[in-house]
Amino acid sequence: MIILGIETSCDETSVSVVKDGKEILSNIISSQIEIHKEYGGVVPEIASRHHIKNIAAIMEESLSEAKVTLDDIDYIAVTYAPGLIGALLVGLSFAKGISYAHDIPIIPVHHIKGHIYSNFVENDVKLPLIALVVSGGHTNIVHIDENHKFTNLGGTLDDAVGESYDKVSRVMGLGYPGGPVIDKLAYLGDKDSIKMPEPKVGEYDFSFSGIKTSVINYVNKMKMKGETFREEDLAAAFQHKVVEILCKKTIGAAVEKKVNNIVIAGGVAANSLLRKELKEKAKKSGIEVYYPSMGLCTDNAAMIAVAGYYKVTYGDEKNKFGDLRLNGIATLPIDRD
Repeated sequence: MIILGIETSCDETSVSVVKDGKEILSNIISSQIEIHKEYGGVVPEIASRHHIKNIAAIMEESLSEAKVTLDDIDYIAVTYAPGLIGALLVGLSFAKGISYAHDIPIIPVHHIKGHIYSNFVENDVKLPLIALVVSGGHTNIVHIDENHKFTNLGGTLDDAVGESYDKVSRVMGLGYPGGPVIDKLAYLGDKDSIKMPEPKVGEYDFSFSGIKTSVINYVNKMKMKGETFREEDLAAAFQHKVVEILCKKTIGAAVEKKVNNIVIAGGVAANSLLRKELKEKAKKSGIEVYYPSMGLCTDNAAMIAVAGYYKVTYGDEKNKFGDLRLNGIATLPIDRD
């Protein structure tokens, strides 16, 4: 089964060719990070325009690298939700045009399921499992049963974890995106020198607004007093508190659901401290932790093609395929896909 994957939910234009849900024949990604850096975050209108400009060339490059043509493609898997609506519509419209012209069925893919299934490419992951979804727009704990049924157990009540990293980085003057720079800086600091608050929320819910505000208030207070502070210490205190919360809730969910496997999914899955701490702490409870390679952590079309493969193989017969009426959805819970 050869699937053409298309991903345009945010600021990466990506097209991939994947065989049998495991073999990535190509995975071409055009990132817009440098374009959006000057704005301190993604500008939706600019993102959409660059998707329109790039997507045809990206597909041609992807097909060429995979050494296939559209005649070899069995299905087109395309992200339809969630994401920036204008960006989603670019990928969807492009996918529908190819589908109509070449009579290739479309598989609508939930973006977050793509991130979760990226773990299945390089790892022999067994179901059931708990997925920790951590990205710029999402922070969720998801249970997946033996039949690939997804149930959202909890999520963020305010900022997503990746969004919090970006906002903290901005107030500290470290630039965009915030995740990589804070992750690197935190290893040089003392996590215990600055106290971070403990959010009081539901068992599997998250709240990072208070931690983010604590950082902002600390920086402003030091500036008002004319005092300096070590950026390394603040980065360490912030990152360790965030990772501590993510680990505690994720392992707690795995223990309660009696599952032995955890996967990390989303852009923040690239965070080195999260990978290390979750793996070490879960091991004490006899739980195995999997995460994608760095290239599959950020938005990419290979994960969409892989999710499409599993949807065709295990999905509900009524909902496997879309038609030319398929529309983009900006916000869609994973268990309503």
